[in-house]
Parts: sequence; structure tokens; C-alpha cells
Amino acid sequence: MSIQPIGIFDSGIGGTSIWKEIHALLPNEDTIYLADSFNAPYGQKGKGTIINLSIKNTEYLINKGCKLIVVACNTATTNAIDYLRSTYNMPFIGIEPAIKPAALQTKSNAIGILATKGTLSSALFSKTSDMFASNINVIEQIGEGIVELIESGKLQSDEMKRLLEVYLKPMIDAHIDYLVLGCTHYPYLISLLAELLPDHVKIIDSGEAVARQTKAILKKNNLLNIETSNNKNCFYTNGNPRIMQSLLDSKFVVEYLDF
Repeated sequence: MSIQPIGIFDSGIGGTSIWKEIHALLPNEDTIYLADSFNAPYGQKGKGTIINLSIKNTEYLINKGCKLIVVACNTATTNAIDYLRSTYNMPFIGIEPAIKPAALQTKSNAIGILATKGTLSSALFSKTSDMFASNINVIEQIGEGIVELIESGKLQSDEMKRLLEVYLKPMIDAHIDYLVLGCTHYPYLISLLAELLPDHVKIIDSGEAVARQTKAILKKNNLLNIETSNNKNCFYTNGNPRIMQSLLDSKFVVEYLDF
């Protein structure tokens, strides 16, 4: 089992930000990345639909022989991971907004959270927020339209910049010193966000923590691949392969998959 691939799925291309962290930390591991771009964004869908899409993605990766699955989507994690863990006999790694480090480190007593509707309205997010951020000012912002722009190849567009300016203004006015990114698409916006935010505001995403957790769970289950042969990294999307390819090194090939 140790030489079997790690499976990773997201509601689109954003989870490649998580894949990059995993690949950097675990270069010996084979990976299969599945982008359900046709159904993106998950954040506007109901819980039942999100669970059904997550089941479809999970079963595809299981049929490919994956030994562990990373749910590289905040919305799918907060809405579906409990169901997946109770249904399938394999390890799952989820993604949560990094509220805890922001809440513990804030000096201004104000943090911003940019996430999808599906994440911000979930029970898991509410529980985490209540546990770590009940005594600070949390400015939540639904990033409506952001995923759609990224999925359509408009990452650096003027439209994206205008949208972010609107979303960030209440946070800047509240004097946040941390911005938590609650969607795996959003790390691709860090350079643009840094331009729009005051210099003192720190941006936090979950990528490194997810990679470390993936390594820990593989080690715990004796699933780490210690082979040093050339590893395989497969990328599949039911959207436009060229858009996902633009986020990856040219040595990796993105294939269209009708699923």
C-alpha cells in the first residue's frame, strides 16, 4: 500500500495550492489530483449536493488505488468529511480555515476571514470560530465570484481586483492584522491581496499545515513511500485543462476527464 498514490480532490483547480505543499514535503509520493471544475464552486451548493459530489470524487480516487485522500476543498471538508470518514475505510485529510493561529496571534483583536458561503455557514466552521475566536472581532466575507474568475482564467484581471477591493474594505476599516484564506483557490491571490492590504496585515492559508498532517497520518499508518524512483503526478479536470496547466510547471500534464 505504501507505494500507492495519494488522492487529492477539489471543486476545481484551487486545490493545486495544497498539492504543491504536499509535493514539496513528500516528493517520493505518487499523487492523483482530481478537479471537479464543472461543478465549481461548491460554496454556493447545499450540504446534500456537496456530500454527493464528494462521494463521486472519493470513489473515483479509490478506484484509482489511492491509499489516502486529501479533501483539498474547505467547503467539502466542512460539509462532507465526517460522512466520508464514517463511510470509507481509509484516512482522509481535511482543510479548515486557519482561524486558531490568527486568533492567538492578533494584536489588533480583529481578524478577517475570506471564504465561501458553504464554509462560513457550516457547523464545523462555527464550532472552530467559537472555540478560538469568541473574544475577538471576526470580519467574515463570502468571496462570491472569486472561484468563478479563477476557474475561467481571470486570476489577475481588473474584475478580480475590483471584487477584492470591495471585500477587503470592511476588514481594513476594522483594522485587522490577519487575513485568513478559507478556500484553496485563494492562495493564488496572495500577491494581489498583499498589494491591496496594509503592509502589517499577515495572510494565512492552510497549505503547509495540511502537508504536515498528511505526512503525519501516512507515517502513523505505515503508508509513507520510501522508494526513491521517479514519482508520478497525475492531474485530471472536467473543466478547461489549459487553465489548470497555467498554475503548474510545464513538466506536469493536465488531462481532461469526462466525469
